[in-house]
Amino acid sequence: MSKPLILVTNDDGVRSPGLSAAAEAVCDLGELLIVAPATQQTGMGRGIPRVDEGSVTEEHLSVDCKDVVAYGLTGSPALAVLYGVLVLAPRKPDIVVSGINYGENLGTSVTSSGTVGAALQAAELGIVGLAVSLETDKAYHFHHGHDVDWHAAAYFTRYFAQALLCKQLPFDVDVLKVDIPTGATPETGWRVTRQSRQSYYRVLPPRQQPPAGEMVRLDYKVDVSWDSLESDSDIQAFARDRLVSVTPLSHELTSRTSLEALRRLLQESHDR
Repeated sequence: MSKPLILVTNDDGVRSPGLSAAAEAVCDLGELLIVAPATQQTGMGRGIPRVDEGSVTEEHLSVDCKDVVAYGLTGSPALAVLYGVLVLAPRKPDIVVSGINYGENLGTSVTSSGTVGAALQAAELGIVGLAVSLETDKAYHFHHGHDVDWHAAAYFTRYFAQALLCKQLPFDVDVLKVDIPTGATPETGWRVTRQSRQSYYRVLPPRQQPPAGEMVRLDYKVDVSWDSLESDSDIQAFARDRLVSVTPLSHELTSRTSLEALRRLLQESHDR
């Protein structure tokens, strides 16, 4: 039997140290196929913008197990997964590992995360997705920091990738989202959590209105409403308890409300 095929991707670009750390973490668990955006794609979510003139370049990455070829794709993280699976992979990958991302992805911000978006794209193709993010200084969210300690994040990447290769996830679990706080070690505990309904990052308005016709980059900061924070949430485990948060995500976005009650509510407005 052939070894598992592991597709490794990210949203920080093919030359990200976090991508290399993820590849090194899982390189002895199977065969590696590395396909990632050629440039920084943070915040792309699962977007697949049309690329009329793109290219795929070969990069050589040196990981602990061996030198491997990595493909840098002009496009988003989700597109990198599509291209990797449908064009470059010799067979269907057994798992897609997305990360290790610069910066945590918690609460409602997960829908904007390119790291999570790549894992969700894998799940749509019937491949289990693992999205791994490490808390880093905000300055590194869009620019690679070369003084980041990846040791603990690599440990947990391997830990959960190995688990997913050995066991089938329950129905309705399409992606595992793993967030590792800074200062964590391999001995740090982990907790299975729910995604918080709170936002984790708050986008800030500009300090002054830009001149007409000019764009301004909106800033953001961590802003948590601690008093109303859910005790079983990813934000609680990560930000308050300083544990590794492991959140099962589903493609099923339907509200958990009673569909019949909602139907009646909508109908009542026309029956009056």
